[in-house]
Amino acid sequence: MRYIILGLIMAGLFQVFFWITQDNRVSLIETSFEKVESLSYSPFEGYDKKVLSPEQIEEDVSMLSHFTTKLRTYSTADAKVILEATSKTDIPIDLGIWISGDHKENHLEIQRALKLLEKYPDNIANVIVGNETLLRADLEEEELFAYIDFVAEFTNKPITCAETWDVWERIPDLAKHVDFITIHILPYWEKVPIDRFNDFIIEKYTLVEKLFPYTKINIGETGWPSHGYNNNNAVPSLKNQAVAIRGFINLASEKGWDYNIVEAFDQQWKGYDEGNVGQYWGIFTSDRELKFYLSGDIELNQYWLYQMIAAIIIGALLTLFGLRNQKMNINHALAYAVTAQGMAFGIVMAVIYPFANYMNFGMWVMWGMGTFLMIPLIIITLAKANELFRNSLGVGPERLVPLDLRSDNIPFVSIHVPAYKEQPHVLAETLQALSRLNYPNYEVLVIINNTSEEYYWKPIEKLCQELGDKFVFMNITCTGFKAGALNAALDYTNKKAEIIAVIDADYVVESPWLIDLVPLFDDPKVAIVQAPQDHRDGNESIIKAAMNAEYAGFFDIGMIDRNEENAIVVHGTMVMVRLSAMMEVGGWGTDTIVEDSELGLRLFEAGYLAHYTNRRYGYGLLPDTIEAFKTQRHRWAYGAIQILKKHWREFTPSATKLTSRQKNKFVAGWFFWLSDALGPVMAIMNIIWVPVIIFVGVTIPTIPLTIPIITAFLVNVLHTFILYRIKVKTSFKNTILSSIASMSLQLIIFKAVFDGFVKDGLPFKRTDKGGKAKKAATATNPIKYETILGTLLLISFFGLIFTNYTGITEIYVFAATIFIQSIPYISAIIMRILEVQSLKNQKS
Repeated sequence: MRYIILGLIMAGLFQVFFWITQDNRVSLIETSFEKVESLSYSPFEGYDKKVLSPEQIEEDVSMLSHFTTKLRTYSTADAKVILEATSKTDIPIDLGIWISGDHKENHLEIQRALKLLEKYPDNIANVIVGNETLLRADLEEEELFAYIDFVAEFTNKPITCAETWDVWERIPDLAKHVDFITIHILPYWEKVPIDRFNDFIIEKYTLVEKLFPYTKINIGETGWPSHGYNNNNAVPSLKNQAVAIRGFINLASEKGWDYNIVEAFDQQWKGYDEGNVGQYWGIFTSDRELKFYLSGDIELNQYWLYQMIAAIIIGALLTLFGLRNQKMNINHALAYAVTAQGMAFGIVMAVIYPFANYMNFGMWVMWGMGTFLMIPLIIITLAKANELFRNSLGVGPERLVPLDLRSDNIPFVSIHVPAYKEQPHVLAETLQALSRLNYPNYEVLVIINNTSEEYYWKPIEKLCQELGDKFVFMNITCTGFKAGALNAALDYTNKKAEIIAVIDADYVVESPWLIDLVPLFDDPKVAIVQAPQDHRDGNESIIKAAMNAEYAGFFDIGMIDRNEENAIVVHGTMVMVRLSAMMEVGGWGTDTIVEDSELGLRLFEAGYLAHYTNRRYGYGLLPDTIEAFKTQRHRWAYGAIQILKKHWREFTPSATKLTSRQKNKFVAGWFFWLSDALGPVMAIMNIIWVPVIIFVGVTIPTIPLTIPIITAFLVNVLHTFILYRIKVKTSFKNTILSSIASMSLQLIIFKAVFDGFVKDGLPFKRTDKGGKAKKAATATNPIKYETILGTLLLISFFGLIFTNYTGITEIYVFAATIFIQSIPYISAIIMRILEVQSLKNQKS
């Protein structure tokens, strides 16, 4: 416990150091002005652009009167509700007339403007006919000129037209129709970094000034967003917004410029037109909170202390939960605690996302789903990290079976070899190897089950006769698949048997197997002794090398780790079980398709011990094809969910049959399956989101849909490459092949987990080995759906990259996430290519 406490303290200090070193309170250029000259004001709220009530408008204008001397509007509809609510105030407005490509609406706009000019002459300072109409190319130049001239005939108010600076440069004749020029200079939209804000404005103002030396110029829009995505080197932030506005006010005063800042309040509805950044140009939030003052220091995040405390507490809880009841040293504890604090920081940032961003319905849906799916992803990532640190930095294994066991006891061992339509030459090799065991007291039951074809069993019957009395040939019909066959064999088992050993029909066992491991049963509490699976055909092709490398990781990393807590996953080959213990808990179960693992769990629940050795004593055959590889993994994952559904009560906090360490190991193992199953779900969610970004230009996906996926991927990479080097001691090539083989199974694991929760009683499907399925390997495409999903993800990835014209960092991060999500399906495609190539090589 002292290591956990020390790790908590040190990791917590890391978290504190991170937060307090952030540039949260900043001193910026100040201005002595209490008010800005003019602010854009739109009387709307929400994503549906709801018009504010007269009372709300009156409150807004009253508040804004303390910060500005004038308001700018953009349409007569806006101005009408503002003037009606605030006609008794003395703050003037610049009346905007919205001119678009709709001539009928333009006529109505002008008619409303003339009525407003007549009704509120003292409240209107200037008239702005058209706002970026030519920039949008809504009208031809002559059409806009005509509208401006028409309005000028009916009012003596100064007339202008608002366009970006480059439009005035491109269409200088526009100046002939106005009393003064209104230019928009918005450095953010022109990708200008914040440190060139004033320089850029001076440059463009001077350019227009030289074009029209005798015409008054007004800067109708300038400003900077406080939040949102970057536009190349133009980065939105509260600090940059304050730098821009404070610096510009000083510049405008120095130059004697007239100007208007866009805008008074954040406008949520602009998110649909201008992407995530369009909502954040206000100097007030949509809740009417001032973002910063024109003088004094600026606090960029007033809630940072609460966020830091929350992150520390969450990180501490994750550390306590992850390290409790574990053997560890300070290196393991500290590394895990720091990782947990990092995860806690991500959780806090994800949770506060809705409070720091304006959220529409789609964003709420994606944030909610992403946050929900983030929870198991974080648990799995931390479990992987824990395993990584435990095996690389922590205490070494202490329960591995020693290699020099000796015993005077020689209990009778009954070796059961179930075989369903196995290739005779494969089964023959297995039986011949068993005949060479150097253990004196054993029998071999060859259990041919549900196999009527003489081709499969006749040669085996003859071989058993040749091998002698130790070999008992059985040809039975039974139910319950492999478990049913093994249960039936118990009736034929020698009455002297104390230990049941199970060997798959394709395993060639080395002679010391029993003599080395049976002594472990001298301890009456030992019910299981498991040796690892390995394979003798791993060099037959590159596809089998990949499969073999993938299996090795589990037996040299995962099983050793689980063995330390007496929580191994029992496998139905190379396993020995105490017969009396097995019968005590009910024998082989037929209600799951992983009878071996389920029996092991029942024995653990009964209080028995298991031992594991990572020494290889037997070598089987690998699946013939990718299809067989996937079938086997579907069976394992589906069976794991069956076990979870059957035994879940034993994993509740109040259950006492299993130790807390055993519970942790089994739950973590099931979560690994669930983590793989979540991959396709999150990939599909992100694929759906991509068109919204590309075609609508709205809303970068939230933190839960990017950072946890990237983090989990990086942890998995480190986990694989470090532990394969340390524990499996294999080559870099085999490590890569293992990763490809493992990731290629993501979609089939998703299907297995889904099937496990919604379908009961799926039949046992044997894994084709020994050449039986090779002829059919090219008949069908076993990765059809992986190819479809991988293609969609790659299209999404390239679509995001090539349409990100403004270099938005968040889009690149999202694109990276999409690419990471495509890797499992690319891996499946690579596996298929390797398989086809191997078959071609065999034929040639």
